[in-house]
Amino acid sequence: MLRLHRYRWLGNTGLILAPTLLLAALIMARVIPLPLPATLIIQNNDLPNDFRLPLQLSSDPYINGDSQHHTEVEPGTYAYGSTIVTTFQAGRYADGGSSNNGWATSSDSGYTWKTGFLPGTTQLTGGPYTRLSDPSVTYDAAHNTWIISSLAIIGTSGPTLATPTVIVNLSTDGGYTWSRPYKVVDGGSTYYDKDWVVCDSGANSPYYGHCYIEWDNDDKGGLILMSTSTDGGRTWSKAQSTADQAHGTGGQPLVQPNGTVIVPISGYGNMRLLSFISTNGGKSWSKTILIDMINGNVLPSAAIDGAGKVYLVWIDCQFEKNCNATGGGEGDAFTLASAQAEDDLVMSTSTDGIHWSKPQLIPVDPLGSGIDHLIPGIGADTTTSGNTAHLALTFYYHSVSCDSNCTFSVGFVSSSDGGAHWTPKIELAGPMDISWLPAGRNKVGDYISTAICNGLAFPVFSIAAAPDGAQLNEAIYTITHGLEV
Repeated sequence: MLRLHRYRWLGNTGLILAPTLLLAALIMARVIPLPLPATLIIQNNDLPNDFRLPLQLSSDPYINGDSQHHTEVEPGTYAYGSTIVTTFQAGRYADGGSSNNGWATSSDSGYTWKTGFLPGTTQLTGGPYTRLSDPSVTYDAAHNTWIISSLAIIGTSGPTLATPTVIVNLSTDGGYTWSRPYKVVDGGSTYYDKDWVVCDSGANSPYYGHCYIEWDNDDKGGLILMSTSTDGGRTWSKAQSTADQAHGTGGQPLVQPNGTVIVPISGYGNMRLLSFISTNGGKSWSKTILIDMINGNVLPSAAIDGAGKVYLVWIDCQFEKNCNATGGGEGDAFTLASAQAEDDLVMSTSTDGIHWSKPQLIPVDPLGSGIDHLIPGIGADTTTSGNTAHLALTFYYHSVSCDSNCTFSVGFVSSSDGGAHWTPKIELAGPMDISWLPAGRNKVGDYISTAICNGLAFPVFSIAAAPDGAQLNEAIYTITHGLEV
């Protein structure tokens, strides 16, 4: 039986619970991903973090026979003002991509949510593509536009698959309806990977209203590419590389209040974290600099505070006594389970994207605990900064001693002093069995995400329950009412 914490079981997240019914429901119910109404209304309560329930945001609606259902994975999330938008894959294929990318939006700080799926993308929605992957989301305040970026896939399976296009869907009504896609780039039969989008919404920035998207060209060894839009995502500049033609994957661009764009990224195949910047609104990009050597091709997670300080989190065993594992690639959680890697969560910070602090251990579990941590999603409160910056970190974890019958959980910690100290770990969901996940590197996603909205953290992650026969039970969740930071 899934549980939120060792003290109680999870409630059935299809329910709307009044506070007086909450404890009884916790005792009686399980989490099973359910078909959901388009709008969820959550009644307020004052439960402490330790007793706040996961809330199912969406359910895979597709029934095409060539992907795995019910599955939802890999959420990217962004908050601006009182609005939170998350986007994710639905109907995961074993060899990559999904039936479509979905979305869930709240415009009242997580009190109510509406959910849906992008229009005009895959053939299931009247679009030209066979699959979508790698969703991310941001907000452009200058053009009052929410932007979801995706990798668009063509082909049916194996060697016929290609990702020749990065696309964006736009919303100008607060994230509740979405346009058909606009192309960022069209590469023919090229294999692109790992797009991520951000916009400059700083009112005092000289590049207010510029949006930036990063991806890589896997056919050219992971050549890093950047493109810029100045019209709310409708048109995009010709793709540019870094000054040193660097190779990498999984970059997460962030924009400082002065308009400087900082892009931390995993160096492609060479076990190091890199960073590069633009100070001229995306007209050109610097050469890359080394942040740190890493013990595997892992994807970092990045966030920025109100003053423009960047917080970069990744998994690493450098603080462990016997650090000899080379962790799994791109956060594919549960290849890691068989690698016997005892990875911790570590963090480096920068105020300019060029100079980075020495990595520090985030003390989620004691060193030598035998716990492997993976797929971090860091969020920062942009109304705070410096030594009072509020940070929230969500992640998965499991015992390194497990094998094919491994179970894993979702954890959460936070900091109210810029990462100098962290709260004790809270188990948000679990334990879950790896066999409950879709085939193909046992997916919960290469990344998850955490947004902070009006002082509350909203982690967004994938939860799986036991399959119903051949049908899986995996969906996207957040935490009801958010978590105090």
